[in-house]
Amino acid sequence: MKFNISTLHWRLCKMGLIFSFLAGCATAKQVEDKSRKWIGTWAAAPQLVESRNMPPEPGLSMNTIRQIVRVSIGGNTIRIRFSNDFGVNPLILKSVSVSSVSDSSKIDLQTRRFLTFNGKESVSVPAGSEIYSDTLAFSLKQNSKLAIDINYGETFQQLTGHPGSRTTSYILEGNQLDNPDFKDAVKTDHWYTIMGIDVWGSEKTSAVAILGNSITDGRGSGTNRQNRWPDIFSQRLLENPSTSNVGVLNLGIGGNCVVKGGLGPTALERFDRDVLSQSGVKWLIILEGINDIGGIRKEEGAAQTVRNLIDAYLLMIGKAHAKGIKVYGATILPFARSYYDTPFRQQAWKKVNEWIRTSGKFDAVIDFAKLMESSEPGVIHPGMHDNDHLHPNEAGYRKMGESVDLELFENKH
Repeated sequence: MKFNISTLHWRLCKMGLIFSFLAGCATAKQVEDKSRKWIGTWAAAPQLVESRNMPPEPGLSMNTIRQIVRVSIGGNTIRIRFSNDFGVNPLILKSVSVSSVSDSSKIDLQTRRFLTFNGKESVSVPAGSEIYSDTLAFSLKQNSKLAIDINYGETFQQLTGHPGSRTTSYILEGNQLDNPDFKDAVKTDHWYTIMGIDVWGSEKTSAVAILGNSITDGRGSGTNRQNRWPDIFSQRLLENPSTSNVGVLNLGIGGNCVVKGGLGPTALERFDRDVLSQSGVKWLIILEGINDIGGIRKEEGAAQTVRNLIDAYLLMIGKAHAKGIKVYGATILPFARSYYDTPFRQQAWKKVNEWIRTSGKFDAVIDFAKLMESSEPGVIHPGMHDNDHLHPNEAGYRKMGESVDLELFENKH
């Protein structure tokens, strides 16, 4: 076909009109979508699964796992985030479904919906990567339990997961996505592959991310009881009319450190992924540092650890503020009489907490140390710890969750 100048001009003009029309549609859609956004309703911080926390037999390869999570806020459209961050091989998810939980491992099959990934039921998650599912119409009620069933392809030794689930998962051989109750399933109290759930919410809906270690992850809370302090805090937010649109994302990792050492990536290493990449986060609570202090080997190293922690807090505050996120500093709980207790560690603890309280760098302070300290200085309340003078027990977590000032999380636009 031959083109002359006038024909070419007309076609270019026509293309321009088409592009303008499409741009206009995109702009209109963007304007329309300004009142809606993705908000995190549940999350778990991923890490490399240690050998002792690997799935029990029959394992995950070519089998199905049912994992139960309790969400915070609800919605009618969801997406789910999956992680192969620590894998060295692609991870095959042959099929994934979500359902409402009716009891223990049993689901309501009438609510079951299958996820897709770019329109396909199966997906290969590249090593070192994460993916979101396609958006899914699903009636997710606030404060409800959701079952995520995954039928895997071949899996490998380097698995990504969250060992401290405090929630039972269920494994059956083969493809069991049509199985409503998972009777006789092998049980394991760990999560694998799942990383987060978002809901499509209004502009007045936001989330609070909580960065922490085992005290946020819930060591000492009850398995399947959903009574970590962030759970108690979340229930209060949902029940309070002025904060009922606030999701809670628990990003604690047991044994985690802020600067170096510990279990899992340090808070600094995982900050961008675990906090800044979450959807709709408006607030951040940082409750972390006890494992850095507990890791001080000699008295002369205490001052450097204090400086390192303060520098790390400042860095995280700066990064969060640059994203428009308010940062609340939580003081580190008392630990005298625990296995971390030495005079120089106590001094470091006092200096770090004093900085959190008085530096003015945080947007607000949540003084858990004062709340949990008994009449004996540096010692956690009797009856509030898990027999180790370090981790709260269920009563201690309830006290923490009930103490947080909800006015700090009111969505004022």
